[in-house]
Amino acid sequence: MLLTRNAVLPDVDSIFAIIQPYADRDVLLPRSRPEISENVRDFVVAEEGNRIVGCGALHLYGMHLAEIRSIAVAPGSQRRGIGRALVGALLEESRKHRVGCVCLFTRTPEFFARLGFEIARREELPDKIYKDCARCPRLTCCDEIAMVMGAIPANTNGLRDSLISIPLVQRQT
Repeated sequence: MLLTRNAVLPDVDSIFAIIQPYADRDVLLPRSRPEISENVRDFVVAEEGNRIVGCGALHLYGMHLAEIRSIAVAPGSQRRGIGRALVGALLEESRKHRVGCVCLFTRTPEFFARLGFEIARREELPDKIYKDCARCPRLTCCDEIAMVMGAIPANTNGLRDSLISIPLVQRQT
């Protein structure tokens, strides 16, 4: 039976082991063990029996915005609804915190569209750009699609104005 639960420190090695193959293939951003440990409270894991078969994280920017990140399912456990269960658990967590908008950046927009996410312009998510994108080596050649669920926040914390000059390239289709 599949269960989702909040991650705890003893889960760090399993989370790392699930994320790393995706990072090696450049599908997900790499997450180091220390980074996962530091942010373990953001993670949810999916368990079957005593085995962790998936993970995902919810990064809170504030009540205006949260980001789903690091959604990964162990090889051999894919196509069984685990990713959907993880996203559902993270969305429930965002509702618990009364977050108005949940965003994510992905190369698999079809999966997230089936879960109710809509494509957005990355410029509409300045908190995310400031935290991660501004330091990313792919900033000007990013091939990830920004997606949101909920109302896109208005100019938050003055970040939109300060980031408007950062050149962002949309994915070519």
